[in-house]
Amino acid sequence: MNILTKRLAFGALLLCLIPPVCADDSDPASPVQLVDPFISTGGNRYVCGNNSPGANMPFGVVRLSPDTVSAFGATATNMSGYFYHDPAILGFSHTRLCGTGAVDGGHFRVMPGVVAQSEKNLLRNPQLPFDHDQESASPGYYSVKFPTIDVTAELTATQRVGLHRYTFPAGTVPRISLDVGSALGRGRSEACELHLLPAAHEITGTARTFGSFSGRYGGLQVYFVARFRRSWESVETWSGEKLATDQTEVVGDDIGAGFTFAAAKEQQTIELAVALSHVSIENARENLDQELAQQRFDDIRTAAANKWNTLLSKVQIEGGSPADREIFYTALYHTMIMPTVFNDVNGQYLGFDKKVHQTDGFEYYTDMSLWDTFRTTHPLYTLLTPEQHRDMLVSLVKMAEQGGNLPRWPSGAGYTNSMFGAPAEVAIAEAYLKGIRDFDVETAYRVMRKAALQPAPKGAAYSGRRGIADYVKYGYCPSDTMSKAVAKTLEYASTDAAIGRLAAELGHDEDAALFAKRGQNYRNLWNPETEYFQPRDTQGEFSTPLRPLLLTYVDIGGKFTDDYAEGSALQWRWAVSHDAAGLASLFSSKEKFVQELEAFFAGSVPQVGALPNGYYWQGNQPDIHAVYLFNAAGRPDLTQKWVRWILKHKHGNGPNGLDGNDDGGTLSAWYVLSSLGFYPVVGTDRYELGSPLWKRAVLQIGDQPLEIIAENYAPDRVYVKRVELNGKPLDRWWIAHHEIGDGGTLKFVMSDKP
Repeated sequence: MNILTKRLAFGALLLCLIPPVCADDSDPASPVQLVDPFISTGGNRYVCGNNSPGANMPFGVVRLSPDTVSAFGATATNMSGYFYHDPAILGFSHTRLCGTGAVDGGHFRVMPGVVAQSEKNLLRNPQLPFDHDQESASPGYYSVKFPTIDVTAELTATQRVGLHRYTFPAGTVPRISLDVGSALGRGRSEACELHLLPAAHEITGTARTFGSFSGRYGGLQVYFVARFRRSWESVETWSGEKLATDQTEVVGDDIGAGFTFAAAKEQQTIELAVALSHVSIENARENLDQELAQQRFDDIRTAAANKWNTLLSKVQIEGGSPADREIFYTALYHTMIMPTVFNDVNGQYLGFDKKVHQTDGFEYYTDMSLWDTFRTTHPLYTLLTPEQHRDMLVSLVKMAEQGGNLPRWPSGAGYTNSMFGAPAEVAIAEAYLKGIRDFDVETAYRVMRKAALQPAPKGAAYSGRRGIADYVKYGYCPSDTMSKAVAKTLEYASTDAAIGRLAAELGHDEDAALFAKRGQNYRNLWNPETEYFQPRDTQGEFSTPLRPLLLTYVDIGGKFTDDYAEGSALQWRWAVSHDAAGLASLFSSKEKFVQELEAFFAGSVPQVGALPNGYYWQGNQPDIHAVYLFNAAGRPDLTQKWVRWILKHKHGNGPNGLDGNDDGGTLSAWYVLSSLGFYPVVGTDRYELGSPLWKRAVLQIGDQPLEIIAENYAPDRVYVKRVELNGKPLDRWWIAHHEIGDGGTLKFVMSDKP
């Protein structure tokens, strides 16, 4: 989901198993040391990556990060709450989506301050300016010093607990505020509760928050238990603008408390742990006791770093520049922040039916940016974290069982119905074809088949495939009965092709034939006169005029681009990722296909983070596979050329390091996969081959490593002379998953000439 839609139209053990690889003898840094969490947290506000630098564990529910505010008072300029170019911090909240075009979360914001003699009846701690020179971050850790009060804030996290440490100068009276009703951006909270338990140094409570997504299904209830590691001296609570010093329970929509601690002659630190649950306060306390116990801040920070390092060490690389390696490991890090493990330590979770359920042999995940992540991120999970990906598939099936249908962009405890198509179906089918089978695939198949044949029931929480009845009737989505007609047709065709492959694998032969045929429906919108996919009405007539470079983001009201989505007609011209050969055959000649496709890349803006034009844009999901289409036309040299161009020009190691929303790690996963030399074809078990960026890479896949070697390696040798798999030459520019699923050796022989 791209930010432009909203803005202009008003993202250890393994070290023993993997052969050791490092960049060179002078660069022995571990993967976690090469991550820069500030990459893609800034840049152009309309096309920024929307990532956040705060502390989190892989797939953790707690994403503890600073919430910034602009000089003009705007918050959530970056949808995750932190915008690199903002001058001040509002506080540190515990939840957010990362890399997306939606603003949600911002729970239970904490902010330090010091009590001055002139400050009486202070409602809550004010925002504070900060300087990037006094700010640092690494996986599982964030720190910033506030110069105006000389206080240092440090953050770390477990999966369900955020741990704060504030260091105050000698002689000051520390004050820490806890905003129970906080929310990011224009979100709001209501039905908030706060309970003080001084003897235990605890605060408990809850809030129901309405954000971009949670507001679509009636809000998301979040519970917390906060615990200081020392007693406070005094406390003030607020409800709206009303302050009180004698309240132990407060209820309202805007509530919180400020805790004052005794001054000390020496520098002192105050620690606060905040545990979350979406089930109950009791569960939040159990999460706190089990994940934190009496461990020190530095112990938790070290454990988080070690967890991240183990995960990132699943891929080791040699070669490239220091900047390349930093971009790579930061990208890999960003792919593992979402989805979210939603169950508590006792296995309980809030389902899509708004009832509490119990996990049995799996962890329950939500916050899956599926319309984006099914293209790159989920295929990466199949390779690197198949156990976690299996749990994600189980979670999708549970959502269907408890909510009625597979979701399109599940977030929190409900359907958001964001975007269109049926990406969960593609993710499930592809994972099954690649060997992840320990889940109820028949239930998943029954649900996806039903959604592919008939509309969602009236009043259902889920939208299903919008316009599916007309799509089935006409073989395409007619432009006079629905919007996004071209985009929907192409997405539905791709999904149907994936369902057809799954049906064949499951032995549903009639369905396999039906959906394979429907997978060719994209052809029904091809206009041979213009050689573009164009909207077509119920009478079979193509609409005119065609404006191929006009972006939907700037066509206010959609006069010319209503039938496309988040892109131009030129960008959607290449949106047939599941049948590249079929797409190429639609052009008047193979040479014309290659000529037009190369012009598509040649016209792209060559700077990362710049406003896009109607040509190739890395931040646009429907065309991010397009560079691999050259393979289908017998021009792998052009795939190799332009893959390397994208790696160099459309990813960077600064705050503007991405070319648009990361969309839950989608763009980051593109970089990881493409830099390794191969890329998944959605809904299949196939990978297209490209041009590896590294001299050598080792991936831990299952029990054995996959070693990728670039023979005759040099940075300017972007072309591939030949490819060998396990010592045997390949006569094709693709590989199947089963060929690398148990490890092996993939060798690219590089050249400086096509």
